[in-house]
Amino acid sequence: MSDYEGGPAGEDELSLPRATVYKLIGEMLPDDITCAKDTRDLLLDCCNEFIHLIASESNEICEKEAKKTIAAEHVLAALQELGFGKYVSKVQGAYDEHRKQQTEDRGRKSTKLSQLGMSEEELLRSQELLFAQARMRYQSQATQAQSSGSTPPSTSGSQ
Repeated sequence: MSDYEGGPAGEDELSLPRATVYKLIGEMLPDDITCAKDTRDLLLDCCNEFIHLIASESNEICEKEAKKTIAAEHVLAALQELGFGKYVSKVQGAYDEHRKQQTEDRGRKSTKLSQLGMSEEELLRSQELLFAQARMRYQSQATQAQSSGSTPPSTSGSQ
């Protein structure tokens, strides 16, 4: 019996999102083919088991190299070791595409910074100045409140 038939899995159970796997299954099947719920659940179990297998083997390879973090190279080696060598080039391609996308995303973030027309140091100085001005305003209000006998302004309230 699968973990999914007996109700919710344990809290420490790691699993792929059921809806996501179901959606992928639906997208991969031709329009005239349907997939029974039991079959979808079995495929979900297989996906989870496959990921667990690759992760365990990657971890063993990582430990043999005396590393503490599993890297992409460990996953690729695990695929090869477990007999999934024909998928290594596709996985490597997906990984390369992912890294390229991350680099582009970082470039967009730095572009936003450069579009402000100020260096990072200038922005930090400006921020520190704004904080100092806010502190001075608060202290001024607190001093006025003390001299008038009322309570000082709250720091949690909105202005």
